[in-house]
Amino acid sequence: MKQITALLNRIPLELIFWIGSLVAILMLEPHAESHFSLCPLNQLGFDWCPGCGLGRSMNLLAHGDFKASWSMHPLGMVAYVVIFHRIWNLIKNLKTTHNYG
Repeated sequence: MKQITALLNRIPLELIFWIGSLVAILMLEPHAESHFSLCPLNQLGFDWCPGCGLGRSMNLLAHGDFKASWSMHPLGMVAYVVIFHRIWNLIKNLKTTHNYG
């Protein structure tokens, strides 16, 4: 039990967050009429937000629908690259350092 606890204490919270966000994006239903939004601009009642559609774009991209992904938000692929790069760096730092960089 101590070994499992020690292993979990070594894993950075940011790594868990990014992996969880990718899992949540893959479980998203992009063509639903309404969806839950964490967007602060949406919560304040604004109709336009520069990030609106990014999660749905990433979901469509993961399912191979490139044209619909591009029309939903053109930066969906860039977001995947940035998130995977950050996950890669966190894992690399986890293997090489004891203080996460």
